[in-house]
Amino acid sequence: MSFLSRIMVLKSKAHFNTGAGGLPPRRGLTFQGTRKKSGGQTRNRIGILIGCFVVVYGVIGGRLVQYGLSRPETVASIGRAANQVASRPDILDRNGELLATDVRTVSLFAEPHKIVDPDEAVELITSVLPDLDSKTIYKKLTSKSHFQWLRRQLTPKQQSEILALGIPGVGFRPAKRRFYPSGSALSHVVGYVNIDNRGVAGMEKYLDNQGLADLAELGMTSTSALEPVKLSIDLRVQNILHEEIVYGMKQYNAIAAGAVVLNIHTGEVVAMESVPDFDPNDPAMTIDRTTKSDMNRMSGGVFEMGSTFKAFTTAMALDSGKVTMNDTFDARRPLYIGGFTIHDFHATRRVLSVTDVFLHSSNIGSAKMADAVGIDGHREFLTRLGLLTRLQTELPEVASPSQPKVWKKITSMTVAFGHGVSTTPLQTAVAAAALMNGGKLINPTFLPRSVEQADESAVMVVNPDTVTNMKTLFRANVADGSGRRAGVPGFDVGGKTGTAEKVVHGRYSNSVRFNAFLSAFPINDPQYVVLAVIDEPKAAKEGCGITAGCNSAPIVGAIIRRSAALLGVKPRFGKDGNALLVSY
Repeated sequence: MSFLSRIMVLKSKAHFNTGAGGLPPRRGLTFQGTRKKSGGQTRNRIGILIGCFVVVYGVIGGRLVQYGLSRPETVASIGRAANQVASRPDILDRNGELLATDVRTVSLFAEPHKIVDPDEAVELITSVLPDLDSKTIYKKLTSKSHFQWLRRQLTPKQQSEILALGIPGVGFRPAKRRFYPSGSALSHVVGYVNIDNRGVAGMEKYLDNQGLADLAELGMTSTSALEPVKLSIDLRVQNILHEEIVYGMKQYNAIAAGAVVLNIHTGEVVAMESVPDFDPNDPAMTIDRTTKSDMNRMSGGVFEMGSTFKAFTTAMALDSGKVTMNDTFDARRPLYIGGFTIHDFHATRRVLSVTDVFLHSSNIGSAKMADAVGIDGHREFLTRLGLLTRLQTELPEVASPSQPKVWKKITSMTVAFGHGVSTTPLQTAVAAAALMNGGKLINPTFLPRSVEQADESAVMVVNPDTVTNMKTLFRANVADGSGRRAGVPGFDVGGKTGTAEKVVHGRYSNSVRFNAFLSAFPINDPQYVVLAVIDEPKAAKEGCGITAGCNSAPIVGAIIRRSAALLGVKPRFGKDGNALLVSY
């Protein structure tokens, strides 16, 4: 529109507004009022719209500032592993050494509905993870589901390489992997977890049974680390024990071996291991089903403990008051009872004192001791020592002992020297501790425990006089009897050998043995019980057969020699217990 045209329009409007006769036309007034009203509403609407924009963008700006000031883990679309996967507490030994901990990792997943080219995706993924089965991966990538796991617990390098491939529909989720720095040295005690970080065995399973698994099931995870769990295990002693039984198993060409170190005043298990074992960092690949390497033979296996049971038979006879240290037993001829013959392995064919019965490990003398006490008294005493009932402790892998359904006289006599009743080696060590600590039966624990705490649950099962006599017999057996190879200068080791014939095809075999050596030291004031077992050993050298004195006893001696100082036991030399001064 031209400038002149605009002037003409303005004039016409002015003429229209003044009207004829000087009176404003009623129609013009109405039009002008309507226009003013419409303009006011428009301005209000624009103001409201601007206000809404200010509020919306203010909220967005505020949230951006909030996100910028917040910690990263609270704003990530997929949070840190600590928030996504149930955390497990670290497991420590009694000195604070790390035994088990969580390590952050990632797991590879796919969303099949987002996969563009399944064939290309399979080719790219298997180029980084060649051990994956291509057919299985293709099947997962072409499935109708919206989520598929491809590989759990990747290494950082694998994650980086897959990220570089840029495959649509493939991603990572944070996860945790359990790491065991000690490897196989504590596999049976600490145990291991499955792919979902849930405890499968050992103390890992114990922690889940205490409520950890329920919390994980409910998704009640914590952003802060859980309080570490400290065990009674001393990693230094554990490593020594593990080395010695592995060496012993190879040296004697045995099928299995095990050992335990037990504090007799607190019931704390300071070290315990069973071999064959496995690597808890990779249980699926290292557990050997043919050798039962995942079986904890010390607490989860039951065995006839052979002549170690003669220690309990002697203690029973002395504690009953029906036998004294001055009594004798005629071992000149075998015993014939119920169609069975009981004879001595090393027959002396003479009358034996109580000490001689113990030193020469006389089956005849032990059977006569049991006969003097009686069937009911014998069974009651073994029950009192906890040898006929299931052991109570934190470790889940605990087997129940076996015994004859009906006890007859022949049953009692054969049980007296270790035939007919099967117990776990740990159970045997616990019962022996009661014969050394003043007569108190204390359930074993894998958690730290003070003497005062142990005394609260301890039960007196043996008279103090019986304990004194048993210390004397234990020491005599190492000084002059079958346990000589367990002796360690300065530490006054005492103990009892046990050579048990194993049942093969329903009959006892005199060539297949399960051997044990049950010891305590220092015997003048016992602090620890050490028990070593070896299954089906072979002769290691000329002049020494396959009895416990030739294999189990030396293993115990080596363990005590290397670990006594770490356990705080001071050596004693000379008749008065003082160190000998030698001039050169």
